[in-house]
Amino acid sequence: MQISYNWLKKYLNLHIETQKVSEILTAIGLEVGGIEEVESVKGGLKGLVIGEVLSCKKHPNADKLSLTTVNIGEPNALSIVCGAPNVAAGQKVVVATVGTVLYDGNESFTIKKGKIRGEESWGMICAEDEIGLGSSHEGIMVLPAEAEVGMPAKDYFKVETDIVFEIDLTPNRADAASHYGVARDLAAYLKANGEEVKLTAPSVDNFAVDNRDFVVDVKVENTEACPRYAGVCISGVEVKESPDWLRNKLSAIGLSPINNIVDATNYVLHELGQPLHAFDGDDITGNSVIVKTLPNKSKFTTLDEVERELSDQDLMICNAEEGMCIAGVFGGINSGVKASTKKIFLESAYFNPVFVRKTAKRHTLSTDASFRFERGVDPNITVFALKRAALLIQEVAGGSISSDVVDIYPSPIKNFELNVTWKNIHRLIGKQLEQQSIKDILLALEMKIIREDENGMLLSVPPYRVDVQREVDVIEDILRIYGYNNIEIPSQVHSTLVYSDKPDNHKVKNIIADMLVAQGFNEIMCNSLTKPSYYDNLEKFPTDKVVKLFNPLSTDLGGMRQSLVMGGLESIVHNINRKNSDLKIFEFGNCYALNPNGQKGDLNKYTEEQRLGIFLTGHMIAANWNTPEREVSFADLRAVVEQVLTRLNIPQGMLVESPVDNNIFLEGLSIASRNKIQLVDFGIVNPSIGKNFGLKETVYFAELNWDKLLILAGKQKLIYKEISKYPEVSRDLALLVDKKITFGQIREIAEKTERKLLRKVSLFDIYQGEKLGADKKSYAVNFILQDENKTLTDKQIDKIMNNLIRNFQKQLDAQLR
Repeated sequence: MQISYNWLKKYLNLHIETQKVSEILTAIGLEVGGIEEVESVKGGLKGLVIGEVLSCKKHPNADKLSLTTVNIGEPNALSIVCGAPNVAAGQKVVVATVGTVLYDGNESFTIKKGKIRGEESWGMICAEDEIGLGSSHEGIMVLPAEAEVGMPAKDYFKVETDIVFEIDLTPNRADAASHYGVARDLAAYLKANGEEVKLTAPSVDNFAVDNRDFVVDVKVENTEACPRYAGVCISGVEVKESPDWLRNKLSAIGLSPINNIVDATNYVLHELGQPLHAFDGDDITGNSVIVKTLPNKSKFTTLDEVERELSDQDLMICNAEEGMCIAGVFGGINSGVKASTKKIFLESAYFNPVFVRKTAKRHTLSTDASFRFERGVDPNITVFALKRAALLIQEVAGGSISSDVVDIYPSPIKNFELNVTWKNIHRLIGKQLEQQSIKDILLALEMKIIREDENGMLLSVPPYRVDVQREVDVIEDILRIYGYNNIEIPSQVHSTLVYSDKPDNHKVKNIIADMLVAQGFNEIMCNSLTKPSYYDNLEKFPTDKVVKLFNPLSTDLGGMRQSLVMGGLESIVHNINRKNSDLKIFEFGNCYALNPNGQKGDLNKYTEEQRLGIFLTGHMIAANWNTPEREVSFADLRAVVEQVLTRLNIPQGMLVESPVDNNIFLEGLSIASRNKIQLVDFGIVNPSIGKNFGLKETVYFAELNWDKLLILAGKQKLIYKEISKYPEVSRDLALLVDKKITFGQIREIAEKTERKLLRKVSLFDIYQGEKLGADKKSYAVNFILQDENKTLTDKQIDKIMNNLIRNFQKQLDAQLR
């Protein structure tokens, strides 16, 4: 945001060096990113003087050139060759002397002594376009006879020099998004630090209704989106170029002057922070302005000649037949002021920031008006700014106020009240400030003291201070105005250091994260806000369980995620689109759900669970000289899941596997505890879900309920056990079973069959083929047996293996291969 120093001086009697002003602004939270000197005319007309043509005769060697002698107030007149057809003796002119730099747009050139067709020339007599004072190049610029010879051109034309501060305004400081807002903060600081300074607001005392010849009927149908709307009619205006002072003010802060009406509204916008819009009165069909929304998918063409499709949530300013303007964001192509405009309806309003922000984002529009409405303008200044703009338009465009001010404000926004205690002020600032100094700062910031006692104050905070909601916000304001640099830093700091160990959850998360990273995984962090439509047709995560936001920033961020899968798939697509297709990623994150039958105020109405999501896609091993490339498989994902469970010290014997009952997955497994607490779902992501993201690749996904796993892991005890001196025995079985049988069922039967000597059951191969039959598959299973007290005999081993085979046959109808 650009702030003009000359403009600030209109409200403050300032006599401070610009560098000091810059330091103060930064100290009070309005960080100055740069300082630039600007001039109303580029180059400031430096080196240009007023001269008088003493003589003019035809050039001996050129028909279209003249030889002139020009008096510029120095002892010797200058000889200048001039090509202008209108040059004549006796004229007062503008002369660029040798060494003067002139500008042509972004290009510059220096006037040098030279010979033109054999005749010396010691300067140049200038046309108005050559020095930035106009656009004509038909001849030299001829000044009135009373122009003083030798006077610097910058003094004659009253070139204005200004200093512009580039302020990096933070989003919460909407109150400072104007020259008057910055001046208010600056005045408060100077007063608090003993400077005699007076803040003077622009006056609207001269506002008066001249007649009622042009009246517009105003109606607000959506007062939620538009809490306050005001307007006034002005007739008999003349649209033309703005006067120099207004053009210079706008140019100094980087705005391009358009015409006197639009420039006046832009001036008030940057003066007071209140956006305004002037409608051509002849375009207001039916002399009626209606603030409302239009049907969904209505077409509307904006000032940039782009036809846009409106949402039924886009607030519009309409006439009796059609929309004229997207409220608070952008005007319509036919609504603006034109050269032929003779009467206008001037609008000033307070639009709901949420509505404006959504509309601007929906249409990818960003304007000076939407920037301020999104952050919250001052609802109390609506009519004041309207009157200020109306008077300014009368000054620069003529005309008369032709209607009463219409002000529709059914539910005035009240000041925010909060309590501040002296104790907390002194404690947080770290210094005992005088109570009167504190009150002076608050009053300078337009915070009123409703009540005061020995403990503190009850304050009334104006609604434009959207950043002040808590006691600490007020204390921060007091401190930044008092001055951070005025708080002494003690030579000794008294404190008590208390070592607080990190909670187990944090430590265990780091252990698992480190383990996954060591295996080549990357951690991601996705937004917990997501599209509610992602959960359409998902059985485990139905749409009616999505926790929806009342006022989301966009429809893409309208609900809280129920699962980590959607964010992970978005990340995978983002990476694949950037040629990174071999991915191993994981995320720790919270998931949320709504109980549709829960009662308001019931703590069980909402649930929040922390989960771990693991994703694999592409190649598990990249091709190299001694290893062929290999694509990710279900076994790879299963191995990672088992490693996590093992690292959490959760024994396989406590877990039960079953086919996954979750249509996020095409196929997969579900792991639960023996008392049926769901812990893990993992498998192949359903291609129909991947298709919604534009994914063609196979994605393997596991979602672990981290909260429940931690509870289960916390119940496990570490028991010292001596390593057996006796050897392990390994035996393999190839079991032919029905296709629906899982390895988890095999392991569960084995562990129940031999509880004492069976140490480990692992799967090392799965085979399916035509020879086995379409509904059959073969598991190759390894069994590790060991006795802690003696070496196992063949008889013991055979007995155990026979028991295992018998139970597999009985319970699973398995056959040995």
